[in-house]
Amino acid sequence: MTESKPTAPARIAPAGLMFLAITSVGWGFNWPVTKYLLSELPPLTLRGSTGVIGAALLAVLALARSQSLKVERHLWPRLMLSALLNVTGWMVLMGLALLWLPASEAALIAYTMPVWASLLAWPVLGERPTVLRTVALVMAFAGLAAIMGGSGISATTEKLPGIVMALGGAFGFALGTVLAKKLPVPLPPIPAAAWQIGLGCFPIVIIGLAVETTHIDDVTQLGWWLLIYSTVIQFCIAYVSWFAALARLPASVAAIGTMAVPVIGVVASAIALGEPLGPIQIAALVFTLAGVVLATRS
Repeated sequence: MTESKPTAPARIAPAGLMFLAITSVGWGFNWPVTKYLLSELPPLTLRGSTGVIGAALLAVLALARSQSLKVERHLWPRLMLSALLNVTGWMVLMGLALLWLPASEAALIAYTMPVWASLLAWPVLGERPTVLRTVALVMAFAGLAAIMGGSGISATTEKLPGIVMALGGAFGFALGTVLAKKLPVPLPPIPAAAWQIGLGCFPIVIIGLAVETTHIDDVTQLGWWLLIYSTVIQFCIAYVSWFAALARLPASVAAIGTMAVPVIGVVASAIALGEPLGPIQIAALVFTLAGVVLATRS
């Protein structure tokens, strides 16, 4: 008779944590970066152009790693749907939300995604909501209520368009995430990201160039450096680091680790842009992150 040995917990690779930290810092700082750039460039042109360039750089990286960019014909509808929900909707709605909201508050609303994904998993994947998921939803709404509170009813009215757009972007991304489990696109991570970002951002930049007026001469030297950051750091280094982290860490650890993104976004926005970081923002941060923790653990 043999004794069964207890299963050892999965080892957390230090390299995985390093890549996760790079991702969180890259994405977290991009919130105040984008908020600043919107003072010099129109939203659609800004979001679309940085995405298209970032996708091209990712495609070059994939080819340099001998990864094929070929997509089977039957996968194109899935790829287009994923690009629409995870990139086009996200880029447009979050970019426009920043016109009404501080970067810190937009970041908090954006990272309610795991909560909406846990709820959408019921009708789409048949995963019934648990008690933890229900509590997570309540916590997320408490965070949103703190954000909407502002300094009074007038502040709530002024913020409403931004809140609706940010929620729409987060909900669309969550739907795209859930549908990706039901209708997966079997491509290597870097080619998949290159295609989704490229397909999702191309129509944005076309529409932006058609309807917006861009004054390149008005972009300051700091603005050009931040454009490089938004393109290279956000779309390339942070995305590649995210894939590297997923390959080295349990999915739950990686998911919970991304909660550092809104924290970094809130603190960086307060320091760089002078955005408020008082009791209302701290309460929203606590409730939102608590809801995301419960959603990812349920």
